[in-house]
Amino acid sequence: MISVKNVRKSFGDVEVLKGIDLEVNQGEVLSVIGASGSGKSTLLYCINGLEPVQQGVIEVDGMSVHDKKTNLNHLRQKIGMVFQQWNAFPHLTTLENVALAPRKVKTLPKAEAEALAESQLKHVGLGDKMHLYPNALSGGQQQRLAIARALAMEPNYMLFDEATSALDPELVGEVLDTMRLLAEEGMTMIVVTHEMGFSRDVSDRVAFFHKGVIEEIGEPEQVFGQPSSEHLQKFLAKVR
Repeated sequence: MISVKNVRKSFGDVEVLKGIDLEVNQGEVLSVIGASGSGKSTLLYCINGLEPVQQGVIEVDGMSVHDKKTNLNHLRQKIGMVFQQWNAFPHLTTLENVALAPRKVKTLPKAEAEALAESQLKHVGLGDKMHLYPNALSGGQQQRLAIARALAMEPNYMLFDEATSALDPELVGEVLDTMRLLAEEGMTMIVVTHEMGFSRDVSDRVAFFHKGVIEEIGEPEQVFGQPSSEHLQKFLAKVR
């Protein structure tokens, strides 16, 4: 599981995470909601070792993320991450983009890496786009390419940082459908999102961030149907 204990994170004099405690169990989907600047994305970056923390401990399957002895490359093979921007290599085909990390990081033979890449591209509905370059894909297809690229490392966990926020509205659904599929298959996921429908329908739990703290966390029915936090009530009134 992913365990976060009393984590504090600052950028200069600004404390962004103010003592976060959280556990995400195998097979669970946790949606993280809240206003921009509340610390949601920063938490994902800390979990993946992309940002240091000033205090506290984050463990992934018992491995301390910020311990100097931890091999971050090994850790990140357990954790796939999908960002707001898909950032595919423009000079590589979709197949080559997805096969790259298995070849370079896992040192798989080219044929084996490409077979794995082909399987994951089919998994996300891009089986007919394998030999196209990223600029020939729509935004939604490029984001699904990013998901396939993360899945090719065969991670135990997937982190999604507002994966649909840069997409045109008509393209959001195809990415959310792919994320729903992963949830149905039992992938453990932490999803930072503004998509309240997805959070309500797919999540096992929902965490509401407010100014660097988890102000409310619970099952979707409770968080959306009977919110106890005044800030959460105001947030939901705005997004609805």
